[in-house]
Order: sequence, then structure tokens, then C-alpha cells
Amino acid sequence: MTSRQPIRIGLIGANIHQGWSPRAHLPALAAHPDFDLAAVCTTRQESADEARAAFNAGAAYDDYNKMLADGNLDAATISLRVPRHYDPTMAALKAGKHVFTEWPLGRTTAEAIEMADEARKQGVKTAVGLQARANPAVAHLRKLIADGYVGRVMTCHVRLMREGVMTRDSGRTWQREDESGAHTLTIACGHTIDALMSVVGEFADVSTVVSTQATTWHETDTGNDLPVTSPDNILVSGNLQSGGVASVQIGNTAWAGSGYRMEIYGDEGTLVAVSVDSPQLKEVNIRGARGGNDLQDLVPSEELILAPEMPANEAYNVGQLYSKFAASIRGTSNGEDAVPDFDHAVGLHRFIDAIRQSSNEGRRIATA
Repeated sequence: MTSRQPIRIGLIGANIHQGWSPRAHLPALAAHPDFDLAAVCTTRQESADEARAAFNAGAAYDDYNKMLADGNLDAATISLRVPRHYDPTMAALKAGKHVFTEWPLGRTTAEAIEMADEARKQGVKTAVGLQARANPAVAHLRKLIADGYVGRVMTCHVRLMREGVMTRDSGRTWQREDESGAHTLTIACGHTIDALMSVVGEFADVSTVVSTQATTWHETDTGNDLPVTSPDNILVSGNLQSGGVASVQIGNTAWAGSGYRMEIYGDEGTLVAVSVDSPQLKEVNIRGARGGNDLQDLVPSEELILAPEMPANEAYNVGQLYSKFAASIRGTSNGEDAVPDFDHAVGLHRFIDAIRQSSNEGRRIATA
């Protein structure tokens, strides 16, 4: 494979009527110059054929094992509900494919470790769907911090408040169970805190509260009220390995949320990033100030936009992450700009375990 040849990829979980794929992965792959959407797979041939026609894919399958048996396929994406990640991901790895699996990688940390170990055994490249790291604005913040824009990071805070947790249709109420591995702690908090750490560095320790405030969800299409065990509000505070301090608040609220805000204060400057939602989903606006000046707008340089061809919706940052995945497969990625892989995912799973442990035990937990 040369750098000029597109990477032939198959997508498992390609139903165009629901889920994350039709909003992000399918349009991103259809538009990405580094990839050829060679195959799509769902559990029914009819829906697979629909996806093939809608996104000009090469082939359609109703069995991912049949798709993975295609020797001309270089890579596979798994975009399914979190409890269903493990089996197709392991099958793709054992078939010798490079693999992109959505975040969270596994329902549990143990599942994530197994997948990362198998990828290492097979010698293939991997990516996990933590696309906030590839958001050009987040990449710009990372570069500004590395270049000393704020000097020494002294304190930072991130807040994400979303609306609508108390009512959901039956296609989404499966997330009410903590054991599913797909809820505010793993998804909203996982994405948001990973973006923060990509900018200011890792935590050395955490003291946390993990709470379920909405103990019942109303299922809109059936009228049922269902018990909830998954967390919906998370508070994290701690020391950064760099010496600064950080706090994070993530919540799903009953009504209008206030969106996303990251603030970073150093001994030489300030950076503020805002968005209507988490940076893995939406555009982020940055303002900065140095040396006593007022905050002013800061715009990412064009070199940080890795895939300008992407549609301006939820596919945009996913497309940027696919550029990092392509670079990893071709051996052209570098250092801080490398794709978050399965080993990175295991680290984030373990960090989230530490957040839960701190809350359960009511004490500060070392994470470094």
C-alpha cells in the first residue's frame, strides 16, 4: 500500500436510520480521500443494501464475519452500542485488520485490556473514537499550551451541562443501566476529560463525586417510567502531574443545558474555549489573553485541519480522527499528534475507574 492508495475499510454497524454511524462515520468515510468505503455491514441484508446505496459503498453484508473474510479489506470500523463492541472488534483483530472502535472501547476495563492485548499480538494499528483530540480547536489549545502561551498552567476548569436526561425514546433507554458501560461517566465525561488532558496533561490524583440524580427516565414512545442506575452528574477535582490543579463538572440536566466551557489560567496568560456541546461533537471557539490584555479571538491554523473535506456536522471531527488513523496505518504519524489507540483507551478506562473508586470510597485516589 502506498500513501496514494486509499485504505479499504469496512464499517460494522451501518444502519442509516439510527445510531452514530449515519451521523458521523458513514459521511466521514464517504468524503475522506484517504479511505475507500469498501464494505458496510448490518444485521439485515436490506438495511446493509440501503447503506451501500446511500453512501456508495463497495459491498453490503449481514454478517460481519463474512465481511472480515474479504482479504482485500485493510481495516474495519466498529460503530455499535458499547456492549456489542467486544465480539466484532476481536474478530476484526484476529482477521488481521486495522481497527477503529468507538469510545468507550469496552463495556468494562477488562474487555478493553483484552482488545488492546489482541491488537498488540496481531501487530495491527488501532484507533478509538475520542475525536475531541482531533478537533482543530482542541489541537490549537494543545499547541498554545506547549508553546507557553499561558506560561505555567496553574489552574483549569471544564464544565459540560447537557439537557434532556429525564426523557428518552426506547432506542436509548438501554443506557439507563450502569452495567451497559455507556452513560454520562464513560461517554460525556470520558470524551470531555480526555480532551482536557490532551491539552494540559494527565492528573496525578482525583477526588470525585459520581451521582445519579435522575433515578427515573420516562420512555417517550411507550409511556413507561423506568428505573435508572447509570450516573448523570460527575464532579472531579485533582492535581495535575505538571503541578497545576484542575476541576471538571459534567451533568445531564432536566431542562436547558448551558453547553461547554474550558478555562485555563497560567502565570502568563489565560485561555477560554466555549461550545454549545462537547468538543467531540461541535465547533469550539477560543479566546486568549496574555500580559494583562483583554481576551481576544484565536483561530486554529489551517495545518491543524487534517481533513478539510469533511461536512460541517458531527462527521467533521470524526473525519479529522480518521486522518490520524490513516497516518498511523501508513506509518507517518508523529508524537503528540498520534491517533488515540487501544492502549490509550485502556488508560482512559482505568482513569474512569479511579473516578468511580474515589467517589465510592470517599477519598482521594492517586492516578499517576
